[in-house]
Amino acid sequence: MGKRKAKAKPAPKKRMDKLDTVFSCPFCNHGSSVECRIDMKNLIGEAICRICQESFSTTVTALTEPIDIYSEWIDECARVNNLDDYED
Repeated sequence: MGKRKAKAKPAPKKRMDKLDTVFSCPFCNHGSSVECRIDMKNLIGEAICRICQESFSTTVTALTEPIDIYSEWIDECARVNNLDDYED
């Protein structure tokens, strides 16, 4: 009689790194001064700089993370700057 084959152990799950919740301000360029808050009750996400008091707000979904709000703010700044270039 032969031995039964031993079951292979499952591979360990990879740990996901935490995403940032504080970022550098695109206006005053101060590091770790922008804090993102998500209000799921009103479906509003807000990014506020503690140094220069600049702020940005957008609508959010259940899948929205703070990095998404900050990225939208950066994209909106780039879009507005490109519009200014075309008006000259």
